[in-house]
Amino acid sequence: MGTEALTKLRSEALGLPEADRAELAYALVTSLDAPTDADTTDAWNKEILRRLGEIDAATAKLIDRNEFRRRMQERLGS
Repeated sequence: MGTEALTKLRSEALGLPEADRAELAYALVTSLDAPTDADTTDAWNKEILRRLGEIDAATAKLIDRNEFRRRMQERLGS
């Protein structure tokens, strides 16, 4: 894709509502992934549901984005 076409596409994508941008971003990222393994997909889906259950039950310890970023930078030595 030429630079001009990419610039136009990017501009149009950034003009989309947030939910549409998120859906597009997800589709683009997953298109870069290797073929999916059904067992891995199933395991992740179960893990996601388990974590959502903890959030709904108020048993999960949540942190905000700034704290998450701080912890990741600490782990990476940044």
